[in-house]
Amino acid sequence: MRRHLASLTSRLVLTTVVLVLAVSVLIGAATTLAMRSYLQDQLDQQVEQALRTPPGGPGTGLGTLRVELPDDRDPSGVVAETGANGRGRLVELTDDQIADLTDVPADGHAHSVDVADLGGYRVRAEDVPGGTVVAGLPDKQVDNTLTRLVSLEVLFALLAVLVAAGTALVVVRRQLRPLREVSATANAVAERPLDSGAVDLTERVPDHLTDERTEVGRVGTALNTLLAHVESSLSARYRSEQQVRQFVADASHELRTPLTTIAGYTELARRHGDATTTRTALAKVEDESRRMTALVEDLLLLARLDAGRPLSHDRVDLSRLLVEAVDDARVVDAGRRWQVALPADGEPVEVTGDAQRLHQVVTNLLTNARKYTPEGTTVTVTAHPDGFDVHDDGPGFPPELVGTAFERFTRGDAARHRDGSAGLGLALVQAIVTAHGGAVRLDSRRGSTTIAVRLNVRLNLD
Repeated sequence: MRRHLASLTSRLVLTTVVLVLAVSVLIGAATTLAMRSYLQDQLDQQVEQALRTPPGGPGTGLGTLRVELPDDRDPSGVVAETGANGRGRLVELTDDQIADLTDVPADGHAHSVDVADLGGYRVRAEDVPGGTVVAGLPDKQVDNTLTRLVSLEVLFALLAVLVAAGTALVVVRRQLRPLREVSATANAVAERPLDSGAVDLTERVPDHLTDERTEVGRVGTALNTLLAHVESSLSARYRSEQQVRQFVADASHELRTPLTTIAGYTELARRHGDATTTRTALAKVEDESRRMTALVEDLLLLARLDAGRPLSHDRVDLSRLLVEAVDDARVVDAGRRWQVALPADGEPVEVTGDAQRLHQVVTNLLTNARKYTPEGTTVTVTAHPDGFDVHDDGPGFPPELVGTAFERFTRGDAARHRDGSAGLGLALVQAIVTAHGGAVRLDSRRGSTTIAVRLNVRLNLD
């Protein structure tokens, strides 16, 4: 087994199979968890509806149970079953079954409970005048659905592994065929007697296998170089030096990538060394470092939001936040008209959320308006009970960017603004607003661009 796995073909095929299996398992696990959460949420909604429906009322499904726990008399309960005539009927619950349901907390959430002789149930309790009412539905259908889903996932994973193994075997063997030809050339030279006499090494790797743009080509070139060195009776040290030179040349070629601005200005300062050049280089390095730091922080924030990190849920005076952001914009840029419109009744707009992140949303939108509109543009921020709008009378978004404006690393025309941009401003806006349970909408045409931010008003504190 170990000797068989020593083959490069076997290892590559095994690696491919393991990767496909790992991906299949991850996708299957994610799908199962998502489906379980979705089905359980649906079941919890049905349980809540059953709690509002009287026993035997419209929409009562088979298996639905309802227990009344009055404060002044014995508890009672029924469960909907199928009668002998095929129609639904209500059957009284036994004392043991009722006892299984008496400890369900009335906390507004559904709970999983095993009921004697009935199996698993999702139940919810609610306090009512004079006692407590418990309603529930069997979770057998959820379990059966998940079982079928897992079975299908296992089947598809096995099929994917088989297809991946067969495909990888064919592709790897085909791709390694040139390597076997190079190996054949090396074996032919190794079998020749080289200890004495005149040696005429005519064996060479074919020219079509010496393309240095490929890994096999580099191996073929190295082998031909080695054969040429042996044929000319070069010493081992010379051959070693040539190999080192070849390695340095290959490494330099592979590492010839576009230099970053920081590396370029650092090299400039190192070579010239005069005070003016050094100050210029350090200033540019500082600017680029600050820009990259901001970019990393934005990416980190996006990653945290994508991971579902919870935000603060405090009462936020949105009116004050908008006024302060517009005042800041006036200070930064006096070439545009900055306006804020608050509700006519004078009452402050208050929402529940993370004040720092909501301020970042407003700042990003105002910065976007400042970058992509000409001087003299009027930018108006309008507060609403459930959010706010940012409107400008500038040239608007290019039509080809309207549909992708909130995607990450989407940039406008660099000629239309002065500052560099990583294309994360509007993406951050959407991510933060979405984390607050809201949504962002863009309406842009020439002379009128509106970005509407709506927050989930249900998050407001009482």
